[in-house]
Amino acid sequence: MIDAYAGASILGRAQKAKLLNVKTYQLRDYAGNKWGKVDERPYGGGPGMVLRAEPVIKAVQKITKGKKVKIIITSAGGKPLTNAYAKKLSKEKDIVIVCGRYEGIDIRAKKILKAEEVSIGPYILTGGEVPALAIIDAAARQIPGVLGKFESLEESRVASHDIYTRPEVLKVKGKNHRVPKVLLSGHRANIDLWKGKRRSQPK
Repeated sequence: MIDAYAGASILGRAQKAKLLNVKTYQLRDYAGNKWGKVDERPYGGGPGMVLRAEPVIKAVQKITKGKKVKIIITSAGGKPLTNAYAKKLSKEKDIVIVCGRYEGIDIRAKKILKAEEVSIGPYILTGGEVPALAIIDAAARQIPGVLGKFESLEESRVASHDIYTRPEVLKVKGKNHRVPKVLLSGHRANIDLWKGKRRSQPK
């Protein structure tokens, strides 16, 4: 899943240009048993299964080879992913992201690895792959050259939540939907003012 997304479009081009490198690892390869079993029932009872600490620790230790590396665990209860946090991540040389699964990961893995839990929102997903992709994407776009021009980075320019393109007049069911006149004026200061106002308005 991660290889497919990271190998396509902007991230794919960035990898070909050697601006970043995304490599995936199968946790089952570090299960330590012939069945590739990486989960167990939780102590204290409860529904679902929990990822065992040992495979996670072994995998991370094998990947990092003893080097000090930023380690992230995807978790609904972690610190929120923001542009500011993504920018900090973009400065890191190496990052390991452990994708949570089932009911989560044995907390001892986090403590032993000194990992940081990160959440992409106040909701629960079936696995940590989508959050991992969100973290990769958010951090990658902060790396110079990944988006091409500096102006492509939305937070670095005056931008509105409301955007328009051709045609100037869109006709749907007999009704004309027009582009705001200010965007056609060529008056940069007025355009930026309009964009700033639209951006600050709640949706």
